[in-house]
Amino acid sequence: MRIARLFVLCFSLLGLPVFAATVPNLYQVHEPVSSQQPGERDAGLVRALQTLLVRLTGNPQAPQNPALAGYLKDPQQLISQYAFENGPPLALVVDFDPTATGNALRAAGLPSWGANRPAVLAWWLNESADGSSLVGDNQASAEPLKRAAQNRGLPLRLPLADLDEQIVGTPENLTAAQPDALRAASERYAADALLAVDAKEADGKWQAQWRLWMGDSREQGQAEGATPDALADSVMLAVGNRLSTRFVATPGAATGLTLQVQGATLARYAELQRLLDPFGARLVGVRGDRLDYSVKASPEQLRAQLGLAQLQEIPADSVPVDASGQPAAPSAAVPSSTQLNFRWQ
Repeated sequence: MRIARLFVLCFSLLGLPVFAATVPNLYQVHEPVSSQQPGERDAGLVRALQTLLVRLTGNPQAPQNPALAGYLKDPQQLISQYAFENGPPLALVVDFDPTATGNALRAAGLPSWGANRPAVLAWWLNESADGSSLVGDNQASAEPLKRAAQNRGLPLRLPLADLDEQIVGTPENLTAAQPDALRAASERYAADALLAVDAKEADGKWQAQWRLWMGDSREQGQAEGATPDALADSVMLAVGNRLSTRFVATPGAATGLTLQVQGATLARYAELQRLLDPFGARLVGVRGDRLDYSVKASPEQLRAQLGLAQLQEIPADSVPVDASGQPAAPSAAVPSSTQLNFRWQ
């Protein structure tokens, strides 16, 4: 696979296009604690592992997997280091070992979600007795949203909330069935998904209605919390779980697929490798600008993942051609399983 090796050696010389966003510090968890006492520390380490398991799998039931019980009794098997952060609030900063954690998830039969995830633009309106305010990226009110997004593994973007955007970010627009009024104002932020949240404070508690659009799909729900931080975490947890169903194969649903991608360049090859990493992709053939992969995924989740890189699916009844104009027949090394064909737009 000489050409593939050349791709690996040379891609760093070229600028890479950015499509999906990368979650920073995916294996690091900030877990609030009440003190630095050993008992509270140990409980905090368990909670941090529970948070990480949900973040990596998108499955809120992952911590209940019996195969992980031993790790939850002794999380330090998966921890590379931890330290206290004075805050406020006081927190444990826990760094988990990616290799050990990945091995534990595979042994438990749990598929994981990679660091490349859809960027979410959040139009978040806070309504209280003091008035209404659209949360802007540089405002103090944005901090609970950013903490919650990091906690739940979501690449979050926020509008600037300038005067024009304040006019757009009204309760009527944020609770509308379709985000028509928000779409034009959202284009400048180049996000993959659009989140609209109308949050209200009443009787000392916060409640919110949220709506999420990605492509042609729409999700919605309600959340509540005693504080802005608790409400933000509840919303981001729900959004992360809904998005993960598009990108993380459920146990038993993944199948062996053959993937052909046309129009590859050195930079595109590197980006594709990162996108396909959660599916155990194996490069099995290179012909001109076409790459052949063997992957373990469901067709729907593979389509969603490749959509993040703006790849276009080639209909089954259209015969693809490679750079030389020859029919792009599968490489002899490609298993004879379900085949999907894509090309760069």
